[in-house]
Amino acid sequence: MADPAPVVVPGRVAFVLKGYPRLSETFIAQEIAALEQLGLPILIASLRHPTDTRTHPVHAEIRAPLLYLPEYLRDEPLRVLRAWWHVRRWPGYREALSLWLGDLWRDRTANRGRRFGQALVLAHELPADIVRLHAHFLHTPSSVVRYAAHIRGLPWSGSAHAKDIWTSPAWELREKLADCDWLVTCTGTNRDYLATLSPPGRVELVYHGLDLRRFPPYRQQRPPRDGSAPDDPVRLLSVGRLVEKKGTDDLLDALARLPVGLHWTLVHVGGGPLREALQQQAQRLDLDGRIHWRGAMTQDQLIQEYRDADLFVLASRIADDGDRDGLPNVLMEAQSQGLACVASRVSAIPELIDHGVTGILVEPRSLDELAGALARTIAQPALRTSLGQAGQARMSSRFGMQSNLVRLAVKFGLRVPPADINAGP
Repeated sequence: MADPAPVVVPGRVAFVLKGYPRLSETFIAQEIAALEQLGLPILIASLRHPTDTRTHPVHAEIRAPLLYLPEYLRDEPLRVLRAWWHVRRWPGYREALSLWLGDLWRDRTANRGRRFGQALVLAHELPADIVRLHAHFLHTPSSVVRYAAHIRGLPWSGSAHAKDIWTSPAWELREKLADCDWLVTCTGTNRDYLATLSPPGRVELVYHGLDLRRFPPYRQQRPPRDGSAPDDPVRLLSVGRLVEKKGTDDLLDALARLPVGLHWTLVHVGGGPLREALQQQAQRLDLDGRIHWRGAMTQDQLIQEYRDADLFVLASRIADDGDRDGLPNVLMEAQSQGLACVASRVSAIPELIDHGVTGILVEPRSLDELAGALARTIAQPALRTSLGQAGQARMSSRFGMQSNLVRLAVKFGLRVPPADINAGP
């Protein structure tokens, strides 16, 4: 009989994030918590202090210690100087300096200088037991990680998501992908693009997936509202930051085109810089009495919003600077609760939603098409039920977190049963 496979005990990994904790990045927190449960020791390094006043329950489960780097070098000059004084003679310092100068030549910004200063502090203050650096997001965090990894002589890897891919120049993506050990990304659309810039096999698709323990399936029958009763309107829900790529302004314009006799209300969850402008737009369109702006919510509060809603809508689009959604977790969350979804046919959303079967897809910025899809699903509760049940079944079978997470765990050196390793997309 063959000898059993040796048990691999990985060393501690430093996860470098732009900010921690963040309400809008639940997918990162659930990944860290799950990897810890599988046995991976983690240190979290954050480039910024938190700005959210609340956290999700999953944040309380994470045991990893926190290292906050200086957000602005001018705020902690002695810390940066002390780091430079110690690492300047280390073997990898000159190589990291050369990389940074090459980047600075093509991107002559203060932000580029701040990245190197943060990398100096990270390299100097990393505990001795760190064996790998891992960057969440391929823009700022991976720059800091790349410089620090060269200074310390450590391998590095990364996770790429959405804005970090589509707003970064090709030269920078190409050089980082050539330099890292491996990179995972959360959509097939992302993977196909990054594969054109990287060595073969360097980029792998690993969906974030949804932790169904935190979003247990909702099986209750929703009321058969059809928009005909003024005192019992169909309840629409949209969740997302109030930024350009979420297309909330398009959603408001589409809602204004719905038939006058169709009765609905919209709850929006999420904060962001465009909130005031969008509220003013709703007033101009005479919609403000039908829209409830809830602001940011914790995960446990949000679950109840999904369950109270009749229809979920997300009008994503590509922003003027190229920023776009990847595969929005809120769509998976909505589907986990059996909620029918209307969304834009943009980026990786069609990887989740099969048009006409597990949801309704419309072209981004097509206001008449969006209004028509909303009118139809508002008026047809049976259609909403069919789409919601089909979406729930497909999401749980293909986009559950566990089957995707184990593939990431293996890359960090964790031993996972073979049946789990082979699971996934």
